Amino acid sequence: MADLFAYTDGACSGNPGPGGWGALLIARDGDTVVKERELSGGAAETTNNRMELMAAITALETLERATKLTVVTDSAYVKDGITKWIYGWKAKGWKKKGGEIKNLDLWKRLDEARARHDVTWEWVKGHAGHPENERADELARAGMAPFKP
Repeated sequence: MADLFAYTDGACSGNPGPGGWGALLIARDGDTVVKERELSGGAAETTNNRMELMAAITALETLERATKLTVVTDSAYVKDGITKWIYGWKAKGWKKKGGEIKNLDLWKRLDEARARHDVTWEWVKGHAGHPENERADELARAGMAPFKP
C-alpha cells in the first residue's frame, strides 16, 4: 500500500493582494513515486494565510474517499491552527479570547475536510530547498499569476 503525502503552499503579492495556492499530492511506495497530482488556484484579493489554508483544504477535499495521509506545509499558522488552536476555538463556540478568529470560514472548511481523513500534519521550513515544498510554491505562484496586474 502506498503512502500519500500532500505538500501545500500559499503565495501572495502584497498582503492583501493577488494570491495563489498550490498542492502537490504524491503517492509513494517506499522511495518510488506511484502517482502524482498537481493542483493550483488563486484569488484577486486575498491574504497569504487564506491561500495557505486553501491549499490544505483543496488537497483534502480532492480526495474522493477517506484516506490516511500526511499534509506537509511550510505554514506554522496552518499546522498550529489545525493541530492546537482549533480545539479551543471549537470548545468556545468558534470564538477565541480577545476577539474573532481570522479566516473562520476557511478554518471551518478545513476542519470538515480533515474530519473525513486520517491526517498527520508536518511542518517544513519554506524556501529551504525541500523539492516538494518548492514545487508547491511554484504551483501557488502559477495560481496567483492570472490575478496579478
